[in-house]
Amino acid sequence: MINKSLKQLASMLAGKEISSVELTQEYLNRIDRLNPEINAYITVNPDLSLAQAKAADQLLASGKATALTGIPIAQKDIFCAKGWKTTCGSKMLESFIAPYDAAVIERFNAAGAVNLGKTNMDEFAMGSSNETSYYGKVQNPWDRSRVPGGSSGGSAAAVAARLCAAATGTDTGGSIRQPASLCGLSGLKPTYGLASRYGMIAFASSLDQAGPMAHSCEDMALMMNVMTGFDERDSTSLNRDKEDYTRQLGQPLAGLRIGLPKEYFAEGLDAGVAKVVEAAVDEYRKLGAEIVDISLPNTMLSIPVYYVLAPAEASSNLSRYDGVRFGHRAAEYDDLMDMYCKSRAEGFGAEVKRRILIGTYVLSAGYYDAYYLKAQQIRRLIAQDFERAFEQCDLILGPTAPSTAFKAGEKADDPVSMYLQDIYTIAVNLAGLPGMSIPAGFAQTDGLALPVGLQIIGNYFDEARMLNAGHAYQQVTDWHQRMPEGIA
Repeated sequence: MINKSLKQLASMLAGKEISSVELTQEYLNRIDRLNPEINAYITVNPDLSLAQAKAADQLLASGKATALTGIPIAQKDIFCAKGWKTTCGSKMLESFIAPYDAAVIERFNAAGAVNLGKTNMDEFAMGSSNETSYYGKVQNPWDRSRVPGGSSGGSAAAVAARLCAAATGTDTGGSIRQPASLCGLSGLKPTYGLASRYGMIAFASSLDQAGPMAHSCEDMALMMNVMTGFDERDSTSLNRDKEDYTRQLGQPLAGLRIGLPKEYFAEGLDAGVAKVVEAAVDEYRKLGAEIVDISLPNTMLSIPVYYVLAPAEASSNLSRYDGVRFGHRAAEYDDLMDMYCKSRAEGFGAEVKRRILIGTYVLSAGYYDAYYLKAQQIRRLIAQDFERAFEQCDLILGPTAPSTAFKAGEKADDPVSMYLQDIYTIAVNLAGLPGMSIPAGFAQTDGLALPVGLQIIGNYFDEARMLNAGHAYQQVTDWHQRMPEGIA
């Protein structure tokens, strides 16, 4: 049952082969058994989850079910969920119980899905390894000594270890796609503005986007049908007609033009990862796609641009955590300024402090034009690279991450090396484009076979075509069905 797709589970629920309560309890039992070691979840509340499952069973019995009714979904702990502890992986919000639902949570609730729990994450979504969480690092189910990627590492590990049917994540610079790659699952970052950011705790407001994490493209298409849509409460939400993201699944790929950026296959890419991606490209040739060589010349500038813009936005967004209205407050302080300083010093971890300091610096008088404004100008050039590329091709393919999962602690003392893990993903966020990662095979690392992700990038609002391209690949391969040892 734990290897069933969302469509298969929905069919079983509709046919009364299993109830939502039974399915939810199965996952809760697995969480109870495996989570103490993997640490994928921060908060689990069986009473709340089973209450939702009972309500879902009533919907199923009444014939009013939707495609996800009764399906247990894990929610990244960046989404406010009424009655649930919502921490963002930080001591700062250790005791915060959300008084309302984020838009994404509302949509899953309306669909009758079950909230299985809140997953672990890098603190305030700042990290590429899920080692910055106040609640401890998450372990990669494929090798417990390695990281699952970040910041949505808890969601990725939960899906990979079959501790949920699917999960939500957020992607600011690759935080859905990179952990999906490292954990051997599918993850999609939609076009900026398709999924509402209302109730999603902000890191970098012009980059953050919610998306699905699941085993297959078909599963993600079903989740996208629920997650997306206009929300007047979010000023960045796009007012577009709803679409069915499953509508193109099964269409042939003959005539599809796939671009391969030369910059994605240059120095820095692990040889084993490159071999897996090249084999995937060959598979697309067999499926009828035309392969086109393209260039994204400003790719290498995406890292410095991102690490100016994202910290700048973070320093502004995180200024609200001052110990006054909500969040951690120091136990002892002399005056108001001392309370601010001590509360923030105690509540934030090292990586969050580092980014707040960088962001405050680049926004300060005398440095704004030299750093922040210049970064915004280069951001425009990066977006123009993609505009020119999509004149030559329909989709862009390449590696999701430059390597397989690295060992915990390996890059902890080298922030720049950690930041380079997102070299192939960040430009997509800077341009606001949709991108996804799907399992493409395994590469040998230290004698271990570890998952490799294939990144597919589309033009704006081209998610349906991306999902069909990924689905076609998954119909002729079984990488997305592989399961880590020791989690059955």
